[in-house]
Order: sequence, then C-alpha cells, then structure tokens
Amino acid sequence: MSTADESARPDPFSRRREVAATSARSLLVTVLGEIVLPSEGPVWTQTVVDVLGLVGVEEKSARQALARTAADGMLSSERVGRRVRWDLTPWGRRLLTEGAARIYAHGRTRPSWDGRWLVLVASVPEQQRAHRHRLRTRLAWAGLGSPAAGVWVSPDTGRLDEVREVLTETGPADAHLVTGEYHGGLTVGELAERAWDLGDLEARYAAFVEQFADLEPADDAAVLAAQIRLVDAWRRFPFLDPGLPDALLPSPWVGHRAAEVFHGRHTAWAAGALRAATALGL
Repeated sequence: MSTADESARPDPFSRRREVAATSARSLLVTVLGEIVLPSEGPVWTQTVVDVLGLVGVEEKSARQALARTAADGMLSSERVGRRVRWDLTPWGRRLLTEGAARIYAHGRTRPSWDGRWLVLVASVPEQQRAHRHRLRTRLAWAGLGSPAAGVWVSPDTGRLDEVREVLTETGPADAHLVTGEYHGGLTVGELAERAWDLGDLEARYAAFVEQFADLEPADDAAVLAAQIRLVDAWRRFPFLDPGLPDALLPSPWVGHRAAEVFHGRHTAWAAGALRAATALGL
C-alpha cells in the first residue's frame, strides 16, 4: 500500500466516528472484529446480511455498510459465480487487531499512580482547523484530557514517548512537554473533572450496566445478537475513558461494575455465539 493510499484512508483515530451512535456501519465493524477477524477467512455477502439481521439491520443497509467499508479500504471483494465474498485487507486486519487488543484489555485493571503528571502545552493556529482536530483526536486516543485551552494532561507519565510520536506526526510548531507534581489551586480530583467529562462517562457506564447486566438471551441466535451489541457498546469506552487511577475517580466508580459485566457476559456468551455464527456460515 502506497503512502498516498494510506493518507486517503479514514483516520483510524477519529474519536467522533468511533463514539457515534450505533449504526449498520458500526455493527458491521463489530462483526468483522468479533467474528470475521478470528476466522481468518472470507465471508459471503448473504452471511453478513443474515448476521446483521439478528441485530435489526435491514438487508439494504447491510449491503450499503459492506460497500462503504470496502470503499474505506478495510474490505476487499471477490466474485465467485453469482455470489460475492469479502475478506479483510491487510490494513483492515491490522486496524481491527489493534482495536480488539484495546477493547478486550479495557477495564481489566486500573493503574497505580505516583502523583506525577504528564503535561503538554501545544499551540496550533486557529486557521489550521484540520490540523487542530487531528491533534485533539490523537491526544484523546492517547488518554490525555484538556483542563484549559492548549493544555493537555495525563496521570500516566509512561505515555511520554506516545505523545512525542503524536507531536512528530501532527507537528504543532509550538509544543512543550513537562512531567511532575501538580501544585495548583485544585485538588487532583477537581483537575481530573476539568480535564475529562467524568459525569458523562459515569452515565454511559451506568447505561451499559442497565442494558446488559441482567440480559438472558433465549437461544444461540439471541446470544450472538446480544454478543454483537455488547461488544459494539463496549468498544466505544476506550475512546471515552482515559483509564484514570482510582485516586482521580469518584467513589464508588460504576466503570468497575461495567467492566465486570462486559468481561463476564462476553465469556459466558462466547460458546453460544460461536455456535450461532457457525450455523450461519461464519
């Protein structure tokens, strides 16, 4: 794949895209990552249509989602007689592999904290809006929050090299990185509240728990549908949750309960979801 081809791809770090409301496109990406990626083989159009039908996606919308995802470069198609099958491109497989690692690791542990912060002060001219947006989305993906204009912080000083890489790629003309303790007028919890919208995150976790904690699918097909919706909902949280240590979070933190629900349900439903997927030809 050429550099030009890579630059034409949708930004894999687009936070806005990843946290958007559930759609045929997002459900397809979840199916690709949850079922097609581990199988390491192509999948027929009708099979994808049937699986997405389990979660309420109409056939026309499923076919449009396939075409658009292929246009983005994540899928390639092959015609076999009158049928079409789809396979992940190397770029799509790499993207989904990286995403899966982050999704399934999310929420398992919270880091310890030594009280030190990573602080970035970066200035991008107002007229360079695309540049500013890419810098913001890349820093948000790296877990940084912004308590004030042009200031980004993280309690994880181990992200220093990652932030340096972001700065190298996005290239703001005026950037300064500092690590150390905070001695301002706020508590560390108040600083975290300013840097990240923890109230919104808490509400999203609570809604996730309410949706899935007591869900009991009736049969394998319902299990597969529930598994797809579970993963589709959970995969947004790595973009929303910076993975703060408990010292910076409200107590009790509902995110802990949400993680228990996700990992517990994902494990419990795995066998039934696999049986249903196999029956559908995946």
